[in-house]
Amino acid sequence: MFTGIVEEIGVIQDMQVRGRSGSILIRAKRVLQGTQVGDSIAVNGICLTVTGLLPGGFTADVMAETMRRSSLSVCHPGDRVNLERAMAANGRFGGHIVSGHIDGTGRIQSIRREENAVWVTTQTTPQILNYIVEKGSIAIDGISLTVAYVDQRVFKVSVIPHTGQETTLLTKRPGVLVNLENDLVGKYVGKLMGLRPAPSQRYDSLGNDMVDKYAGKLMGLGPAPSQRCDSLGTTSQIYTSESAYQQASAMRHDSLEPTGLTMEMLVDAGF
Repeated sequence: MFTGIVEEIGVIQDMQVRGRSGSILIRAKRVLQGTQVGDSIAVNGICLTVTGLLPGGFTADVMAETMRRSSLSVCHPGDRVNLERAMAANGRFGGHIVSGHIDGTGRIQSIRREENAVWVTTQTTPQILNYIVEKGSIAIDGISLTVAYVDQRVFKVSVIPHTGQETTLLTKRPGVLVNLENDLVGKYVGKLMGLRPAPSQRYDSLGNDMVDKYAGKLMGLGPAPSQRCDSLGTTSQIYTSESAYQQASAMRHDSLEPTGLTMEMLVDAGF
């Protein structure tokens, strides 16, 4: 697991691609400290396993799935990349939970300065935008950033000077491909709710709690009949069909007691 706090900017020294997969050699210094073969290093947000250590660099294998999902497919020797070692158990959690498993890519649409900050606007797919909420987190090329704006086409982040100096983000030009990883909280909320949000869905913020924000965006103002739950914060069970919900509701009712079922038996059975 990573946190999205970039430790060092490395340089791709060599890439050997055979078919849709291959290996990569990256020049680095700081991230080599304490690193062993088999450890993980995030390269522009992509979790790669160290396969070899060299003086001043490391090698890693890149599989076809990684090439398809990420911007590594368009990288070349000489390109600068953000590097971060996996978080140690006693480390500080400075950013947010970053798995290093890229969800897809986006293209930088514009970069605009506002006093001491820089606004970066990125265009990406609806599948990724569905899991982005204002004031939530997003990893761009492995950098933990706070979303300041999102609509159905783009999202925006405001980059402070320190982040600009310590990462490659502000060296990018409009049109450049960047790796994107959605916040794990949003992805798990979507998975558990069984959501398939339509592009026209409207949402309102349901409160300051981040889970409520993601559920509000993905579900609209309330769950569909097949996804009923007691509340977003205390869901005990999510029913996959209306009939299952009705059956469970009926079995909770005291009227079932004459059939030989007691409320204690239902509680023990998980209803």
